[in-house]
Amino acid sequence: MGERYPPIEPYESGMLDVGDGNLVYWEACGNPDGKPALVVHGGPGSGCRTGMRRYFDPDRYRVVLFDQRGCGRSTPHASDPATDMRHNTTPHLIADMEQLREHLGIDRWLLYGGSWGSTLILAYAESYTERVSEIVIAAVTSTRRSEIDWLYRGVGRFFPEQWERFLAGAPGTPRDGDIVAAYARLMEHPDAAVREKATADWCAWEDAVLSGETTSKPYGDRPPAARLAFVRICSHYFAHGAWLEEGVLIREAGRLAGVPGVLIHGRLDMSGPLETAWELNRAWPDAELIVVEDAGHIGSETTRDHVLRALDRFAVPA
Repeated sequence: MGERYPPIEPYESGMLDVGDGNLVYWEACGNPDGKPALVVHGGPGSGCRTGMRRYFDPDRYRVVLFDQRGCGRSTPHASDPATDMRHNTTPHLIADMEQLREHLGIDRWLLYGGSWGSTLILAYAESYTERVSEIVIAAVTSTRRSEIDWLYRGVGRFFPEQWERFLAGAPGTPRDGDIVAAYARLMEHPDAAVREKATADWCAWEDAVLSGETTSKPYGDRPPAARLAFVRICSHYFAHGAWLEEGVLIREAGRLAGVPGVLIHGRLDMSGPLETAWELNRAWPDAELIVVEDAGHIGSETTRDHVLRALDRFAVPA
C-alpha cells in the first residue's frame, strides 16, 4: 500500500477579501514552482485539514488549500449567529475560487476533493473549464435534490431508529416533510440552546450513516464552534438545493471534454450511492471511474492508493 507524503507546512498563507465582509483563509504548500493544484474540502462547512496536503508530492506540486466561507479559519464564522448567510452560496464560492486563482497568479490548476467538494469542483470547472488542467475526485456527489433526500431520508431505511431520532429533533416536521429546511430554521433560532441541540441531533444522524465504516464520530467529535458552523452551512446549502438546477452538473458534464478526470468511489458508500459517479462518468468523455469494492464514503486504504496514484500521474514529470 502506498503511503501519503510526509507532513509539510505552508510556505505562504493569507486572508483573501472576497467581498460582503468575508475573508477567506488560504495557504500554499510544496514547491512554489510546481504544478498548481487546489484542494476543495467537503461539508459544506468542514474546512480544510492538514492531512489533505499529504496527498501531493511536495517537490512537484504547488498545493493550495482554502477554507470556504464561514468555516475553518475564514471569517466571519458561521458559528456566530450574527453572521449573514445570504452571502454564502454556491455562486459565491465559485467566485471565491476564481478570485483566489487570480490572486495567486495561477493560469490553470488541478482540482482535488470529494463529497461536497466534488460538487463545488464540478460547478467551478463547468464555469471555468479553461482554468482546469485535471480533476481528481474521491466520493462523487452532485448535490441533486434527489441525493439530498437520500442522505437525510432515504438511507433511513437502513437506520430507522436513528432516523426517527433525527426527525424528532425537528418537532412538527411530518415524516414526508422537508427535514433539512426544518433544521436550517432551527440553526437560525435566537436561542443558543436550540441551535446547539439541532447541531447535536444533525451530527448524530451523520455519524449514524457512517457507523458501518468507522467506530469514531467524525461529525460529533468536532470542536463545538466547528460543529455549529458545519451544521448551519450544511442545512443552509441543502435546504436551497445548493442553488443548482436539478441535475445540471451531470447534464452539463460534456463541457469538461478535454479535461482528464479520475473519479474514485466506494461501492459501499451509504451517504452517496455509486449511481451519481456512474452517471457522471457516462456524461464526461475524459473521465475514468474507479470503483473501490471495500470502501464507503470515508474511503479505505485502497481509495487512498488510487488518489495518490492519480495525483502522481498528473504531477509535473520528475
